Parts: sequence; C-alpha cells; structure tokens
Amino acid sequence: MAEQSTSKLNQLQNELPEGLLVDAAWLRKKGYATNLVSHYVSTGRLEQPARSVYRKPRGALSWQQAVISLQTILNASPLIVGGRTALELQGFAHYLSQTITEVHLYGPKSPPTWLGKLSVGAKFVFHNSKRLFKNDPVTFGLGSLKWDVTKSHNDVLAQSGFMAQPWGQWDWPLTLSMPERAYLEMLDELPAHESFEQADKLMEGLSNLRPRRLQKLLVDCRSVKVKRLFFFFADRHKHTWLKHVDKNTVDLGAGKRMLVKGGKFDPAYQITVPEDLNGVQ
Repeated sequence: MAEQSTSKLNQLQNELPEGLLVDAAWLRKKGYATNLVSHYVSTGRLEQPARSVYRKPRGALSWQQAVISLQTILNASPLIVGGRTALELQGFAHYLSQTITEVHLYGPKSPPTWLGKLSVGAKFVFHNSKRLFKNDPVTFGLGSLKWDVTKSHNDVLAQSGFMAQPWGQWDWPLTLSMPERAYLEMLDELPAHESFEQADKLMEGLSNLRPRRLQKLLVDCRSVKVKRLFFFFADRHKHTWLKHVDKNTVDLGAGKRMLVKGGKFDPAYQITVPEDLNGVQ
C-alpha cells in the first residue's frame, strides 16, 4: 500500500503543474481515491483553496492561475477573458483602472461555482457569449499547457477575435479577446456597468484595429445596441480603418434606443447619448 501511495504521489508530481488547480473530478479520473487525496492534504502535499479544489502548495493564488487551469488542464467549456479585463491586459489600462478588481469571463456555459469562492484579490464576472455573438468561437489550442503561443496558433484563435497571451514563468497560454472583440464586449455593458466616457476614450486609442476582423465580429454580433454604439464612437474618432468596414452589411435594426435619460438624440444611429458626447436634438 505504501509503495502504491508513493507511486501515485510521483505520478501526481508529474501530472499536476506547479500552482495550477484541479478539482475532485480530475483527481478521480486520474485514479486518486478520496482517502488518498485527503492524506495528501493532511500531510501538506496538496492544499485546498476551496471545497473540492486542489493544488500543490506554492505561494499566493492568482486569478490567472485559476483561469488558465480552467482553459487548459481542466478543459472546461471555452472560457475566455474578455471585455474590460482583456483591454487592460493588452495595454489600455491608462484609459481604465490601473488595478484589475474584476475579471470578465465569456463563454457558452458558466464556470464551476468554486471559481467564485477562491481568494485571488479579484471578482469573477461571467457573461454568456452566445447572447452577444451568434456563432460558437473557434478555440483551437485550449486544453493544453503544451500549446505554443505562436503566430500560427494565434492565427486560428484570431478567426473568432481571440489571442493567447503568455503568462507566468512557464509562459502558460492565457486566452483572451483581442481588442476588436473586447471593445464590443465592453460596449455591451453600457450604460449600467461601463461609462460612455471610458468607451469614448478607449475608441480614441484604438487606431490599429483590423477592419476584416471587425467586419466579421460586427456581422456576427446579435446586439443592435452594441453595433450602433460602435459606429457612433468610431465616427467620432475617424480612424483610418473605419473606411474599410462595410456598414451596409451590418444589421443595425430599426427604431430608436434610449440609452440614457435626459441625454441628446443622435439621428444617425437613433440612440440617446450623454450631452457631452455632442449628440444633436
């Protein structure tokens, strides 16, 4: 029995990457009995940051480790870092908060409940990606820590507006929305959870967006509000890429949308916006 326990411990050392998380189901699938897992916890070989979640003891737990664990070794339903968080990670923090206190995650299914019980210094906010975009994302590359963050792999992810960003000392792939997709995701949070001022400032700095990627995402986007807001802000800043986006192929819906009370009406996109954004009555 002792030899078997030692053998399983050696196996665990090889299969469980330092710092990453696994759940009880992963351990059962790998052949670790419940009493053996409890023994590893009691002897300090594993720690339990939340109920039914385990990792090797290694310093403080970060939100990136939790998300990378879900995206790779746990092979959960596609779960992407998006919206405000993706923009912050790609260098737009000077327009946003300097500290990430909320991690916005997008996917077709909610993450496991234990994610919200982890102490990582940030709150996880889940968004159903199917509500905002029609088609399932291409997420080739998720599910393996051995996946190289190379141009060829990122080209595949880019088809759905995603990229993999290396994180940590092992350059693990953290998959997130590219700026084109992340900005649309952020617009979806207006006006309740994001501000018009921040969206406007962000658009001012988005001078290098890819029009072909934008075109695909805008056509795929379900939200009339998001698409109208996108073109409203894009028109204000007149970036060169805008002339390469065919607005006629994007369904902007019909009828007026009042997004803020007491604002001014923009006739081009039939939306009510804050007065300081120069809408016209």
